[in-house]
Amino acid sequence: MKKVGNHTSFSRILLFCLAFSLSFSITSYAQDATAPAAAPAADAAAAAPAEGAGDPVKGKELFNTLCAACHKLDAKSTGPALRGVADKHDRAWIYKWVANSSAMIKAGDPAAVKLFAENNNAVMTAFPQLSTGDIDNILAYTSLPIEKPAGGAVAPVGGGASQDGGMSNNLVLGLLVLVLAVLIVMLVMVTKTLRKVAEVKGLELPETSSVSFWKAYAKNQFLVLVTVILLMLASSYFLYGYLMQVGVDKDYQPIQPIHFSHKIHAGDNGIDCKYCHSSARVSKTSGIPSLNVCMNCHKNISEFQGDKDSTYVEHSKEFYSGEIKKLYDAVGWDATAQKYTGKQKPVKWVRIHNLPDFVYFNHSQHVSVAGVECQTCHGPVETFEVMKQHAPLTMGWCINCHRETDVKVEGNDYYKKIHDELAKKYGVVKLTAANMGGTECGKCHY
Repeated sequence: MKKVGNHTSFSRILLFCLAFSLSFSITSYAQDATAPAAAPAADAAAAAPAEGAGDPVKGKELFNTLCAACHKLDAKSTGPALRGVADKHDRAWIYKWVANSSAMIKAGDPAAVKLFAENNNAVMTAFPQLSTGDIDNILAYTSLPIEKPAGGAVAPVGGGASQDGGMSNNLVLGLLVLVLAVLIVMLVMVTKTLRKVAEVKGLELPETSSVSFWKAYAKNQFLVLVTVILLMLASSYFLYGYLMQVGVDKDYQPIQPIHFSHKIHAGDNGIDCKYCHSSARVSKTSGIPSLNVCMNCHKNISEFQGDKDSTYVEHSKEFYSGEIKKLYDAVGWDATAQKYTGKQKPVKWVRIHNLPDFVYFNHSQHVSVAGVECQTCHGPVETFEVMKQHAPLTMGWCINCHRETDVKVEGNDYYKKIHDELAKKYGVVKLTAANMGGTECGKCHY
């Protein structure tokens, strides 16, 4: 019997394609590795201390601590914009003004009286504790020029393009797909070539007669019966799962009329949950914060500053600043005149957590008495850019929590007597909420 010769052309082609893809990957990796080399030099240049009478770095720290509540660098707030203030007034005059502005106004200093009138007669807090060196540091910071945005845009993390001169990830994937397509075409061509060689040399290729898979399957009654039973069981399982999810809104994440980032407020700025949701400590509900609570801070924060090196920002600075303007429009605040206009608009917040009417839940019982952290039910809120329902809030979920959570009795006289009696009864040191009646129907349904 004749045999077809051992052709090595196809193996050579495969080896060539493999070597090409490996060399291409190494080249792109080398380009990516050299891209960040210039970054340390730029950072070192930016970190160099500025020359002058004061230290702008220390001045920025003092400004953010003492001045930022009423002043901005480039916009009027409760007080005037402070960029370039050292060029507008004599330095000795500024020392006196910072130490006690009210005394200068009472003494009739013309510049002090004029400045007081221009800012709606707002009294500036006196800072006699600041030395002239501290004030020089603040003036050095306020004298810095406005930072201009860098000319080159930095590619986003995880995006299609890599850093300076790096090879595009999409291009690499495209070339790999092209190589795979070439290999498939070559396999088809090699198969056709081998068949032609066999025909020329008179070789007969064995023909295999095969029965259709579906015909063979239909004739096997046992397989058909097993398949029907499996399909019925699978359908019942998924139907049960679907029905059990009716009314369960886990991961519900609606878009609100004003974008509020818990990641920035509770995460980066460290604002306590109960500062905004103050009624959670004393009431059944946690409450929707009044917009006046927002204005406690945003009366003087009209633009989002953020941090250029931060990783928590998922939108642009202009987007966040636009949301602050929505807040101003709702409460009727004129940021330029620094006063309320009296024109208010209601904000139609979309409710996220909503228990059935036949379920009773009291926030104060859990937050104040039991000392349960907000994250226990609401998840890591400090990481949420858009608020969502973290837990399923089903009956089974609540009961499991009552069974697994130990009652905190340290320093809680409310539970001390009943805890001692029940601990003796059950023969345990710590009691769960279930031991203290947390699984009784009447606790949540009455």
